[in-house]
Amino acid sequence: MYPVLIIRSAAPEDDISVTALWRACDLATHYNDPIKDFHFALSQSNSDVLVGESADAKIIGSVMVEHDGHRGWIYYVAADPDFRKQGIGSKMVEAAEQWLQKRNIVKVMLLVRETNTQIIDFYNHIGFESIPRIVMQKWLQSKE
Repeated sequence: MYPVLIIRSAAPEDDISVTALWRACDLATHYNDPIKDFHFALSQSNSDVLVGESADAKIIGSVMVEHDGHRGWIYYVAADPDFRKQGIGSKMVEAAEQWLQKRNIVKVMLLVRETNTQIIDFYNHIGFESIPRIVMQKWLQSKE
């Protein structure tokens, strides 16, 4: 049976629960502070963290969403490991897409780490496609 999922914008006091979910889903890395990412997203007008709560108010899904005025980006798509394969990830992505559409953003992007290839089938299944691009980066501070 699929869980009831109530989707809402995260509140600052959700930081511990949400980042614990990200860690449980192996989404946190040593060079990104998830608490900092969470609060930064909540502090900007062009970003948000959406959470999915079960009927008993436990956070079992999340997605971070932002836009640059042209394209949207989603990050930290998470479904509690105890509730996988129950549509939570799809519902969280759909909520992020709706958030972007309300802001007249017509394209959504995401990045998948090469160490997380098992998720590619999920994203293909919900309509995402790989595009031929090279992503480049430059660290402006030490990543340690």
